[in-house]
Amino acid sequence: MQTVHLIAIGGSAMHNMALALNEKGFKVSGSDDEINEPSKTRLLKAGLLPEKIGWFPEKITAEIDAVILGMHARIDNPELIKAKELGLKIFSYPEYIYEATKDKIRIVVGGSHGKTTITAMILHVMNTLNIDTDFMVGAQLEGFNTMVRLTHNSKFAVIEGDEYLASPIDRRPKFHLYKPNIAIISGIAWDHINVFPTFEVYIQQFEKFIELIELDGSLIYCDADNVLKNVCEKTPHHKITKTAYNVPAHEIINGTTYLLVNTNKIPLQIFGNHNLMNLNGARLVCNKIGITDEQFYKAIQTFKGAAKRLELVYKNEKFNFYKDFAHSPSKLKATTDAVKQQFDSRKIIACMELHTFSSLNEEFLNQYKDSMNLADEAIVYFNPHTIAHKKLKEINTEQVHACFNRKDLKVFTKSDELTHYLLSKKWSNSVLLMMSSGNFDGVDFSKLANQLML
Repeated sequence: MQTVHLIAIGGSAMHNMALALNEKGFKVSGSDDEINEPSKTRLLKAGLLPEKIGWFPEKITAEIDAVILGMHARIDNPELIKAKELGLKIFSYPEYIYEATKDKIRIVVGGSHGKTTITAMILHVMNTLNIDTDFMVGAQLEGFNTMVRLTHNSKFAVIEGDEYLASPIDRRPKFHLYKPNIAIISGIAWDHINVFPTFEVYIQQFEKFIELIELDGSLIYCDADNVLKNVCEKTPHHKITKTAYNVPAHEIINGTTYLLVNTNKIPLQIFGNHNLMNLNGARLVCNKIGITDEQFYKAIQTFKGAAKRLELVYKNEKFNFYKDFAHSPSKLKATTDAVKQQFDSRKIIACMELHTFSSLNEEFLNQYKDSMNLADEAIVYFNPHTIAHKKLKEINTEQVHACFNRKDLKVFTKSDELTHYLLSKKWSNSVLLMMSSGNFDGVDFSKLANQLML
């Protein structure tokens, strides 16, 4: 039996790895200096919750086959130091994913936006068709118990390929470690300014990712993105097969989007050009592993979307409320455009939170110019305490106004003032879209929806 210890077991990805290895039959242990929900309850239920919070070098013994180091751990972590002293095998999270799937057909989904949705689409179709696969995805998906699955016998592995750093001691982007047989890239839009200081440096990470595709592998890419198109087209043809995709033919009838395939109209539960491009890319990936278009289209009709990706919070006949993970300029534009097209006769109120390191960076803020212009009303929220916590230079409401380049933009810096403003509005014939990788400092979206309807 393999024995694995996870340093920083409480993280979103790490605790899912622990659950997956436990399910695989491995002996799993771990430590962390903080474990929050839902990780705490899920680890407890599986019998994997550490007895005490903190780092305990005595847990690290020569009997451990592998140590997995989470991003939350520091380079001076006492358990990491002990593991090095004993000469144990130490893996970053993505390194271990590769180690566990190196004999499988690896499908890796990369791109600045749409990764989770494309991965979720592929997994949904494979699951519907009872095709067994390992996987790693960045959100909890309907129909799946964990965000990670590692087995002994699956032929395939579907991996969401994040470009952020692998671990505190491995500064390579995660998706450089997976060496895909089939790779898909959804788009390139500058992100993670704290790691990739210029757009050129960021682009280079995707060029390297393409170079790491296995010989005779496949690259599928969105040619609606001119930067990505240029990167992919200059890749040598002799090594890999390349296939481009774009928005498929479709129409919107009474608030439902239909794919137009030959003479058929295929109803979908998702909408927006960005989602439709994601769907087309997922279809091409599925074709590569033997799934026909007919099988794909039948299965994708029941796909409701990935968590927090244009996720419906509430609706009635005259009002829809969505939450979305969007936080970068390109994501704001794509998500707002999707809602505007789907509800062209309604007023669209778009509200976004500046929450990530990049979005709160004074230099990066200029990238948001015109990103909220598609909404009928645009609102931006940020918390000055978050900026201080991230040790960034202060920004003010006047800077935000100037950078977004929209005169009627409303800017809030207190969560209760934002919700009070939303509650003061009439919502008949409207759509509310709240976009953030956070939660607007504690806003309960379901509770807010009920209050809006009072």
